[in-house]
Amino acid sequence: MNTPARDLDDYQRQYRALPFEPTQARYRRRCVLARIAARRPLRLLEVGCGEAPLFTDLPGMHVTVVEPAASFAANALQLAQGRTNVRVVECTLEAADTSIGPFDMVVVSCLLHELDDPQALLAAARRLCSPESVLHVNVPNAQSLHRLLAVAMGLIPSAKAISATQLTMQQHTTYDRVTLTAELASAGFDVIEEGSLFVKPFSHAQMQRLLDEGFMTSAMLDGLDALVATLPSLGSEIWADAKVGRG
Repeated sequence: MNTPARDLDDYQRQYRALPFEPTQARYRRRCVLARIAARRPLRLLEVGCGEAPLFTDLPGMHVTVVEPAASFAANALQLAQGRTNVRVVECTLEAADTSIGPFDMVVVSCLLHELDDPQALLAAARRLCSPESVLHVNVPNAQSLHRLLAVAMGLIPSAKAISATQLTMQQHTTYDRVTLTAELASAGFDVIEEGSLFVKPFSHAQMQRLLDEGFMTSAMLDGLDALVATLPSLGSEIWADAKVGRG
């Protein structure tokens, strides 16, 4: 049976309306930029840029953006005006011409879990990698503190259950470190480094309410992000840097 194609128009609307996501995205972006700084690529590919493409924080780097959502791609094109080292392509990665690569680093941020066929995207990413390229992937963590709390409260049957918010956001998969590593390995990638970001004790809606009420401060948010140093398994999102396997 064929799975219906993603409704990108609805996804863009739901993404903009999602509570707390701008805050979550800020910490995710901080993590991604730190991984880019650690790898120091000359040519970078961002797969799915959303409303805030990475190149705005990478002024001297050659960056290609592949973005299938029309409004996100249009926004990226507008932001890229005057940047001769930035290219924006409106299509899925699977449909992108391999002549745009190879890249020193490919960033697939907060995307893999939304796809019905993540292996197809990873195969497309691999075609744009050299043996020395680094693929950076991040996804929500099934073992996040807020999900474990929801299980303990009886709100969801298991940490890997698909929540109502995930269904709204057209998300198909919930990964933990083991299953993310296995997904990458199935596509021919070996994980070389991994970690997590931002320990989130409550759901997006609850976190936004605490912000709106003034209870959750910037210092608290920074502390929750720093907490992954001592509680890495409980981060709200997990990330992995990987290379094409030698086998």
